[in-house]
Amino acid sequence: MPVTQEQSEWFAGAFDSLVTNVGQAILGKEETIKLVLASMLSEGHVLLEDFPGTGKTVLAKALANTLEGTNSRIQFTPDLLPSDVTGVTIYNQSTNKFEFHKGPIFASVVLADEINRASPKTQSALLEVMEEGVVTVDGESYPVGKPFMVIATQNPVEQAGTYKLPEAQLDRFLIKTSLGYPDRSTAVDLLLDSANRSRASQISPIIGGPSLIAMSQLASAVHVDRSVMEYITDIVHATRSHKDVALGVSMRGGLALARIIKTWALAHGRAYATPDDVNTLAVPVLAHRLIVDAESEFAGVKAEDVISGILVELPVPAYRAA
Repeated sequence: MPVTQEQSEWFAGAFDSLVTNVGQAILGKEETIKLVLASMLSEGHVLLEDFPGTGKTVLAKALANTLEGTNSRIQFTPDLLPSDVTGVTIYNQSTNKFEFHKGPIFASVVLADEINRASPKTQSALLEVMEEGVVTVDGESYPVGKPFMVIATQNPVEQAGTYKLPEAQLDRFLIKTSLGYPDRSTAVDLLLDSANRSRASQISPIIGGPSLIAMSQLASAVHVDRSVMEYITDIVHATRSHKDVALGVSMRGGLALARIIKTWALAHGRAYATPDDVNTLAVPVLAHRLIVDAESEFAGVKAEDVISGILVELPVPAYRAA
């Protein structure tokens, strides 16, 4: 059933309210907040990579507090075990049965702090649950429920004692983004309010799980013209044959971009997605899924530059709203 203009306006208003609420904790970063919220409403996960002290954890906590649901925080360390994330089966002597004790992954919003500090074995514990929404322990599958979102953070500077996220893990994140340092005016405002050391904890929930699911379902019904889908396909194929790329974007990446442009369009009051939506979201959705050739990387080529260059080279389809 097509999305009506009235539904589009309601969605856009609700989306703006969420952005404003989270923005009370993260000043001056409205576009990043919009990206993260769009990912959540597209049933995706987010990787925040930035320098220490830029507010990655604050953003994740503020988003979790905005939702009337459960949230958890997992501090990833080298000695963290997979069972510390997913849970463990324990024998109960009183009932003579094995009982599953759920881990912190069973929450609406899960903050995986400094995810690259855990071993690959522990990181792999997230692969199934991020893709399928279930945890399998001792042959039994346990759904984590909806809504469910993982927000992971990592520091790109300090690499001592860290484990690089494998390609399969990166591919599970719908977007990868960063906050960056605040501008001068925002920095001054933060300094003036320096006595407030827990901005995220002051965020009140304004949306429940059922309402969030309803918004996600509405976004999935947004119209996307075939020409826009062909444009996404051309971008994905171009990454696979690019001279500076060792491994291009997977089909999962193309599907992720097709999903989030629907949410982005509706967040801007439109019941249809356009090529401009694709151009806006291509870098945060696709760049982290590329592997740049070693020689090109040594020469200074970045994945973001590759995607941006492809967008410049490819012809944008002529599009007219139905």
